[in-house]
Amino acid sequence: MNSLSLILGAVGAIVLTFGAAYVGSRFPVDEWYTALSKPSWNPPNWLFGPVWSVLYILMAISAWLVWREEGLLGAIVPLSIFILQLVLNAAWSWLFFGLHELGIAFVEIVTLWVAIVVNITLFWRLKPISGILLIPYLLWVTFASVLNYTLWRLNR
Repeated sequence: MNSLSLILGAVGAIVLTFGAAYVGSRFPVDEWYTALSKPSWNPPNWLFGPVWSVLYILMAISAWLVWREEGLLGAIVPLSIFILQLVLNAAWSWLFFGLHELGIAFVEIVTLWVAIVVNITLFWRLKPISGILLIPYLLWVTFASVLNYTLWRLNR
């Protein structure tokens, strides 16, 4: 693969990944979220932006490494799962912050969690470091799932 292809692949991975971030950011924290009853371990609102920025960078690098190693056709299934989990990631923000549907958002985030596990497994088989780079994302979504469930239970 030549340098231009590698650069274009990296740009594509970044645009795709941060495209999902952009969609999710269209549903910001608002008065509704501020008014919810929250557990004592709820992170401060300012923490979410920096954490997600790092996670999206790791996701983009991970996908780019798989693409670089196998090409699009060689990694069509793992990269399709990657795109699926990005769609689920963006959809969660819409369900939770946009529609205020905590229960449906919880079911959706569990589905996202499963998609991330499948994504890690498939990436790991092709390029282990790519799977490793997604582990912080899985850990954060695990935490977010517990938080989503707790918020749902506290605010029925």
